[in-house]
Amino acid sequence: MSAALSLCRSGRGEPLLLLHGWGSSRRDFTAVLPALAERFEVLNVELPGSGRSPHLEERPTVGAITDAVERTLDASGIGRVHVLGNSLGARVALELARRGRARSVVAIAPSGLNVWPERVLQGTGMAIARIVGRTASPLIGPLSRSRLGRTALLLPMKARPWATSEEEAIGLREGFADSRDYWRTLFWALLVDVPRGMDRIDCPVLLVQGTADWIAMGQTVRYLPLVPRSRFRPLLAAGHAPQSDRPETIVRLVEQTARRAATDAAGTSPVEAVRDLPDDVTATPRSSGGRSGTTRQTRAR
Repeated sequence: MSAALSLCRSGRGEPLLLLHGWGSSRRDFTAVLPALAERFEVLNVELPGSGRSPHLEERPTVGAITDAVERTLDASGIGRVHVLGNSLGARVALELARRGRARSVVAIAPSGLNVWPERVLQGTGMAIARIVGRTASPLIGPLSRSRLGRTALLLPMKARPWATSEEEAIGLREGFADSRDYWRTLFWALLVDVPRGMDRIDCPVLLVQGTADWIAMGQTVRYLPLVPRSRFRPLLAAGHAPQSDRPETIVRLVEQTARRAATDAAGTSPVEAVRDLPDDVTATPRSSGGRSGTTRQTRAR
């Protein structure tokens, strides 16, 4: 059995799992973490091969990555969780929901439904980012200390890169320059992955995409007809990884989606559940056969 993934826990409340995208690390949630920890017990996991997490010995498909995330939750005694995921992390979040492991999901720009020309473009961009990241790795630390440097580093990912923190820029180095098994993960988890069984998801799902996201393009909305009870929310002036572009909005959307899950569990009618949400979050619901302060770091040895 593979080792569990690196996991940082903070806050108290219902468990909320954070899953970053490929080419980043848990630092990408720096802007939203404090506010989320006031409402949830936040589980900030680093995907296999990123940050402090070991890479997978087996083929790093979405299924294998999700297996590793589930093993990590099991090792920590955690059952079903709310999930906030971005890019590949959002794709893993949807797979967790398909397996019945999620209470609710906020999926920001999930991968998996881009067509082949888009995959080629995305793969080329990720390959270039890896090469540039490895080459420029010694410069990322100094550049991360200034707004101008962070803008240069994070412009492809953020709509407001100057508003990011030094820690987020360091996460870029951990994700692109220092990650292990980069090429296999890029191929198996991003370029050839095709989602299946999305109709079996029975928890509330909010699909989110920044209007300035040129990496995922328009693929997020393609999940709407596949995922029962899903809704779509565009984020104005936000990029592919918009956690620091629109942090307050993202925190609010996570809280609202978690409340939808609690409302459903309590047996509130669909009309009443929708009435509790603001107009800009709701879309036409689809029918489904679904079922009605301290920070510590954990890593398996």
